[in-house]
Amino acid sequence: MALEKLKIKIETQREVFADEVQVLFNPNQLSLDKQVSWRKLKVAERDSVEAGFTYGSPFTLTMDLFFDSYEEQKNVRTYTDRVAKLVKVNGDLHRPPRCQLQWGEFDFDGIWWVVTRMSQRFTLFLANGFPARATLNCSFQQWRSGEEEAKETKKASPDVAKTRVVRRGETLSGIAAEEYQDPALWRPLAEANRIDDPRRLRPGQVLAIPPLQPGRKVGR
Repeated sequence: MALEKLKIKIETQREVFADEVQVLFNPNQLSLDKQVSWRKLKVAERDSVEAGFTYGSPFTLTMDLFFDSYEEQKNVRTYTDRVAKLVKVNGDLHRPPRCQLQWGEFDFDGIWWVVTRMSQRFTLFLANGFPARATLNCSFQQWRSGEEEAKETKKASPDVAKTRVVRRGETLSGIAAEEYQDPALWRPLAEANRIDDPRRLRPGQVLAIPPLQPGRKVGR
């Protein structure tokens, strides 16, 4: 079986990945990271605080790509510049392009990526001064649209406990309309957060959003 090379599919037009770069040498390791933020929720008469989920950060992927054109006696930037376009503004897109990664049958779970950092190190040079060996340290970050995020996480589901931070001008009834699709269901929010006056919310206040009890009626 032939050795599969890592391919980088680069966006040329909006959501069209028509350009493809195949690396000269596969990376010998990949580093995949993701961070999740939890905020401490102070609850009266509790010996310990409760952790409330606030948000998750996108996946980040780092790798080193090695390029060598010494035997060809060729400027190695002929190869590296095709990858470096991922951190340059595309005139048609008015931003750096997104990309997809494919390594044989492994498509990195179909994630779309943007490159947030690229460091190019040149270590061998031809007699005419052109570089012939380079290592590109690349940091990729997951990109996903708001529509895809909403579909996957189902944020509006009323049967999942979660938290949210109060924004200026928000009311319990308005939050109930977003979370439960019914502004009249503000009482579960008031009860869960021990709020006596539902009209007085502080910006930055963290609210627990409890799941609705099965069969709970409006106003009860």
